Amino acid sequence: MMHMTFYWSRQVTLLFSSWRTDSWLSYALTLLACVLASAFYQYLEHLRYRVRRGGKPGEGTAEEPFLLQPKGAGTGNRGKGSVGKIVGGVLFGLSSALGYLLMLAIMSFNGGVFLAIVLGLTVGFLVFRSEDDDETTGLNSTCACA
Repeated sequence: MMHMTFYWSRQVTLLFSSWRTDSWLSYALTLLACVLASAFYQYLEHLRYRVRRGGKPGEGTAEEPFLLQPKGAGTGNRGKGSVGKIVGGVLFGLSSALGYLLMLAIMSFNGGVFLAIVLGLTVGFLVFRSEDDDETTGLNSTCACA
């Protein structure tokens, strides 16, 4: 049965019909997987921002992001833009897919899964990201799937 409101139970079906929890151990491992996946989402976003900046941590926000620089800007920049775009695109695809999977996991409406994902996003933000990431890219989105 699919729940349409939040419920608190150790019995949950998450993402796939084969991913069911029926014991406290399996439920705890599922919640741990949710925390780790959502923290990994924040890590992927951090990597994506670093690629957009050109991999130069700690620089000011006045510099234009790496992928938005005109072609041929600077010396020896030939070919780096296309590699950066490909890497940025792959990272965007991975983080988008993981973000949507996290959203679908929350749509199981299990309270523990919801709290585990929010906890993982919070811890991942505190560990991997900083205010400089948001200022550099001009992005301040709280949506996990954006």
